[in-house]
Amino acid sequence: MDVTALREICLSFPGAFEDFPFGPEFSVFKVRAAISGGASQHAKMFALSSMDPENLSVSLKCDPVLAEQLRTAHPEITGAWHMNKTHWNGVRLDGSLPDDMIRDMVEDSYDLVVASLSRKQQEQLGWARLANSPE
Repeated sequence: MDVTALREICLSFPGAFEDFPFGPEFSVFKVRAAISGGASQHAKMFALSSMDPENLSVSLKCDPVLAEQLRTAHPEITGAWHMNKTHWNGVRLDGSLPDDMIRDMVEDSYDLVVASLSRKQQEQLGWARLANSPE
């Protein structure tokens, strides 16, 4: 996994965009539903990376039980630095983990964040997993 591939994965989801609130050296990937009627809708972060090709890593939201399992099984996965370690994993992208696994973890992070949005926002994003279930 390289910087370009990570960026492409993160930006491939509906409503995803890249932001730089911590300066140009940190990419923050967020999701936001379409803004309707001029109402402001806050974006929510699902991935954070320094995008440093020499030391590439990404922080991803994760179910707490799965987060512990992944950390136990893979030394490349730890509690995310400067994040709530119960809900966020830091993933070192040094080639040790398969790209498909990283892609799945990014998608899981996106899904967890979108699941916290309103049903209307989920529908605007075309997110079908929870769009038909009650809020």
